[in-house]
Amino acid sequence: MQLNNMKNIREKSLEGKVTIMNKLMGFYELKTMNLPSIPWKEYTGTEELDSEKLWTIRSAVFKGDDLNLPRMVGEIGKKAKDFADSLLKRLKDRGMVIYYPYFVANKSGTLNIFWDGIIIEAVKDDLWNLVTYSDREVTIRIDGSIEQVDGNKEFLSDDEKNEILRHVPEIRKLFRDELIEGKSILLEWSFAQDSSANKEPVGDEYLVFYEARTI
Repeated sequence: MQLNNMKNIREKSLEGKVTIMNKLMGFYELKTMNLPSIPWKEYTGTEELDSEKLWTIRSAVFKGDDLNLPRMVGEIGKKAKDFADSLLKRLKDRGMVIYYPYFVANKSGTLNIFWDGIIIEAVKDDLWNLVTYSDREVTIRIDGSIEQVDGNKEFLSDDEKNEILRHVPEIRKLFRDELIEGKSILLEWSFAQDSSANKEPVGDEYLVFYEARTI
């Protein structure tokens, strides 16, 4: 499917004609929002991936179950490209392959936004520790001016929490219709650093969002 067609799908989602935002729509939404997000690109088979860098390869489908899709995280150029090529053949016209530079995650979690509340969950290092192994350092529930904390209260600093929360108004504005319908907006995030070829952190830490979906 061409990029223009995917833009049309995104626009229909915003018009309320598509009720559920899947992984692929979420990738496109992140590009349109004023959020710090992964610099992903579509892999078509012609791209050359720098062998001096590490890459993350992910997939998304146009329709159907898009949970637990194949991925490769933090591999050198040739190995990442070989995986991307094989994934492209498997998906054919059912979806697309994306790629972006690998980053080192120091803290990760989810931001779940409801019409009348917010839930932040956080875990050490990579998000897979939370979604795959159910590890969790802290859960923060915010309902108006009331904040409840379950777990390690010191895990997220006030600056880190506020950096996540300052993006909530824009997300609520964009997904107002979905929130009114009773859905929530789930985003995945990390406080991360760029990575060397040896998976060592490089440079300053930054917040990055890398998936959005409606629930």
